[in-house]
Amino acid sequence: MPDPSYPLRKPDSVGDPLPATGGWKRGITPPAWRRFLKVCQNRGFALEGGGRLDEVMLAYETWGTLDASAGNAVLVCHALTGDAHAAGPSGPGQPSEGWWDDLIGPGKPLDTDRYFVVCVNVIGGCGGSTGPMSSHPEDGRPYGSRFPVVTTRDAVRTQAMLADQLGIGRWLSVVGGSMGGMAALEWAVMFPERVASLSLVATTAAASAMQIGWSRTGRLAVVNDPKWNGGDYYDAAPGEGPHEGLALARQIAQIHYRADVSMEARFGRAEADNFAKIDLWTGYQVESYLDHHGKKLVRRFDANSYLVLNKMMDLHDVGRGRGGVAAALARVRCPTLVVSIDSDILYTPRQQHQLRDLIAAGGSPVVFDEIHSDHGHDGFLIEFRQLGPMIDHFVLDQYKSGLA
Repeated sequence: MPDPSYPLRKPDSVGDPLPATGGWKRGITPPAWRRFLKVCQNRGFALEGGGRLDEVMLAYETWGTLDASAGNAVLVCHALTGDAHAAGPSGPGQPSEGWWDDLIGPGKPLDTDRYFVVCVNVIGGCGGSTGPMSSHPEDGRPYGSRFPVVTTRDAVRTQAMLADQLGIGRWLSVVGGSMGGMAALEWAVMFPERVASLSLVATTAAASAMQIGWSRTGRLAVVNDPKWNGGDYYDAAPGEGPHEGLALARQIAQIHYRADVSMEARFGRAEADNFAKIDLWTGYQVESYLDHHGKKLVRRFDANSYLVLNKMMDLHDVGRGRGGVAAALARVRCPTLVVSIDSDILYTPRQQHQLRDLIAAGGSPVVFDEIHSDHGHDGFLIEFRQLGPMIDHFVLDQYKSGLA
């Protein structure tokens, strides 16, 4: 039977008007649990790609208490459409529950009775940090497509500035999955003296040709929506923003975030419409599912931020300018946990095997583990019963070794 929780809507159908942007709006949307810190002002922030920003504001959240030695701090880095709200409920100004809520909190794997956990919305994002929705210093209007290209290294440098202001000289652990894993890895390569341990989940040392190809397709879906309007859509009325393009980009991504076995088991060829009459838009449940996830993202994310962060992931390559991937990973000087997902068709296990082997070859101890899942890449956001103990045991070992 069709699943009524995913109502099929044809591309030209009229439903509830979708916002021009689902990103957090300063001065309009409540801050919820966000905190804000200007990490660069009055001197500008030079970007790796050659651009610059006059100032950088970062939105972040924290859980737990920083101890007297500042030795219990854990940085959690978010994935492409995540934000600083890694744990906690939804509420005004925060439409979603924390994306790793099962892992962060009292008595959970990242136990906030023991650790001080920090999560930062990356530069270029739409969760309160400086990004395309921010005001351009020249005219006060949103940057839009004028926002410069940023890289993972730019994001990590701003996070290092935030850590300085929080009084954290060295992280007990830096943890991340997917795009968050890219940032975590860059932390250990850029600032090896500031990372005591590293947890990398379903990520890579450099974006692959397949990942870049999928990413470009998603970006084209956004910019080919006429209502993207060259990136200048923030004054558009509900229903008049680039929601079709952003929703399509999400649908494209959702297909390779999952695995064939999970899609087949959940949907197969189940119908969402009555096939007594067949036309071009007679639908299947899997189409309804994709439509649902596309509209869901539109209500909580920004199209321009999607373009900026999606490109950030394509540009990720720890070996760029460092003599190659092997030479870069030889800079890692801390115990490292590498986690793979056996059904991941996007960040395939071979990429985590490379991380494991090259980090170990550089002399750092590596623990390798694998999530067995039918959910593909999304397993790092679903398989908490497997991932939780892996992170718990690894980080706790590092914490205890620091006390010894």
